[in-house]
Amino acid sequence: MAIARVTEIKSSSAKSFEDAIREGVARASKTLKNVKSAWIENQEVVVDAAGKVTEFRVQMKVTFILED
Repeated sequence: MAIARVTEIKSSSAKSFEDAIREGVARASKTLKNVKSAWIENQEVVVDAAGKVTEFRVQMKVTFILED
């Protein structure tokens, strides 16, 4: 029997939402063992005074399996 746990993290990137997701999962995997999935709960962008998107942010729930 496997027991899973879910933790919520936020990640950002100057490139894209996809890059923010990849960076967030990669960073979570350094601390959490057995990461199995991530669910993107929210996305937002930061816009500068000129109306240009400067940052992509994601809020995600990462699922990982607890060790015995």
